[in-house]
Amino acid sequence: MSKDPYIELAKQVINGYTKTGKVPKDLEINEELLNEKAGTFVSLHKNGQLRGCIGTFLPTQDNVAEEIIQNAVSSCSKDPRFNPVKDYELDDLDYSVDVLSEPELIHSLDELDPKKYGVIVSSGFKRGLLLPDLDGVDTVEDQINIAAQKAGLGYGDTINEIMRFEVERHEE
Repeated sequence: MSKDPYIELAKQVINGYTKTGKVPKDLEINEELLNEKAGTFVSLHKNGQLRGCIGTFLPTQDNVAEEIIQNAVSSCSKDPRFNPVKDYELDDLDYSVDVLSEPELIHSLDELDPKKYGVIVSSGFKRGLLLPDLDGVDTVEDQINIAAQKAGLGYGDTINEIMRFEVERHEE
């Protein structure tokens, strides 16, 4: 088992939820996760490929622990791009948990760096988010285009707002 309390919590939740359909009641939660409030993303990879990723860019729960619990369940069972994780896959999963800083509005693309900052692009009610430091995302243009696609924006659609954020990444 991992020593990182963020990864440990996500693993406990996903292992229990995948086997029983419920969040385990006897979770071991490190106190630092109870004293912090932030948006989080829980990402799962299998054989180097994305297997699930769901998160919140602003906190929706009382603390980071509850945020991780909610997003861990969603990443293994509700990511619309994938079928729910099965218990026979658990040994093949790699986990990461990103804790997000509060997003800040930018005024120029010069304020972005795809290795350091994640982005949120908005147009009306459409919004797309891309985490920082992802394999194959090497330019600001790539980052903006992928986030715009995730928002459901087409070529030539206007992006009204771009925000950036940093993450504290916890990985196995």
